[in-house]
Amino acid sequence: MTFKEKVSTVLAECLLEKPSIFLIELVITDAFKVIVNVDGDEGVALQDCIDVSRYMDAHLDREEQDYSLEVASVGVGSPLKLVRQYKKNVGRTLIVKTGTETIEAELVEATDDFVILSWEAREPKKIGKGKETVQKELKLPYGNIKEAIVTVTF
Repeated sequence: MTFKEKVSTVLAECLLEKPSIFLIELVITDAFKVIVNVDGDEGVALQDCIDVSRYMDAHLDREEQDYSLEVASVGVGSPLKLVRQYKKNVGRTLIVKTGTETIEAELVEATDDFVILSWEAREPKKIGKGKETVQKELKLPYGNIKEAIVTVTF
């Protein structure tokens, strides 16, 4: 078993013990720096990162392969990568980039295949001059989303 396979196996076992935490990204560099980025259905606490780090250190042998380990939660402003992340952020505002436009909208629904976004837009009146505020909604398959980031409002 290669070092990368061993790390993947140990990490999968660890995450089975913490079902609300899930893997976003696992990177193993040529210098054997292991970088683990996780997210959680209710967020990720510092203790969650500590637990994952300790579990991995306890189950990987530094005598077999010297490595460094970094476990972190995805940060604010990190793009959403998994359907599970979209589902946990229903009700929040996203900035979504498609191939042709950028939309700032509320994530109304997230299924396994698509998201539904809702926002207000100013458009020319159908009759007469001026603009009116209209409610827009878009059903967007995940394949059409180039990048989606949760906005933070204070």
